[in-house]
Amino acid sequence: MEKLEAAMAKARERRKAVLREAAAPSRKTAVAVPERSGPKVDWATVPTVPFVAARAKRFRISSLFGGRDATPYDLLRSRALRMMEDNSWKRMAVTSPEAACGKSTVAMNLALSIARQKDFRVMLFDFDFRRPNLHKIIGHTPDHSMHEVLSGDVPFFDVAKRISDNLIVGLNAGPGKNPAELFQSERAKDILDAIQADWQPDVIIIDTPPMLGSDDHVNLMNKTDCALLVIAAEMSKLPNVDFCEKELGQLTNVLGIVLNKCRYPDDTTGYSYYG
Repeated sequence: MEKLEAAMAKARERRKAVLREAAAPSRKTAVAVPERSGPKVDWATVPTVPFVAARAKRFRISSLFGGRDATPYDLLRSRALRMMEDNSWKRMAVTSPEAACGKSTVAMNLALSIARQKDFRVMLFDFDFRRPNLHKIIGHTPDHSMHEVLSGDVPFFDVAKRISDNLIVGLNAGPGKNPAELFQSERAKDILDAIQADWQPDVIIIDTPPMLGSDDHVNLMNKTDCALLVIAAEMSKLPNVDFCEKELGQLTNVLGIVLNKCRYPDDTTGYSYYG
């Protein structure tokens, strides 16, 4: 555990060095989208899906309720939003080295935490097309899936569901075909840009595939502005964490590393953050 935390501290210093070079030509800039002018789509017209309290507790979605148990995610929200606003970033990927690190749980909690700030419009997309999980957490299986949206077969409105007034989710009914090729396509990029332009969210959180299970992330990360890497205490191996953090830094801007499933977290529950 101490070796892992020491590695996280070294990773934090690497990211600080990158941030000090913000003016360098190699710095990854925000994805270009049309200037903000208000959404073309009325968010209030999107069908709602209830997030049942008992289900939220079962899946450790503490941000639905707020309070002390949600404090770690509120701290993560504050740090992430500050960095994103400073750099005009809108799209945040949430990934992990391998499956079962809890990235979907972190993504869901973070989206709900941001959405509790009523002046922020948030979208949460499940782009883990090999093993989608957000629909299981929320308890809603949609008629259509986000992989159909990115392939151009279904309009986003037919998939969009509203969890609260200012939080819209895009879920999947099941796995999608050929995700790596789909993420690489120009059509997927154009559709994602169009969603951002038409709906004007302040933040888009993208639950992405684990990095070590496939090459899906390679073609996806260049469509994001930044990323969080979620690792699991006593499960994620140090060489894998180091490899993923370095590779992620080559593909997008690294917001930080979230140490999840920690038995001895910092003053609260569930995780520690290395920004």
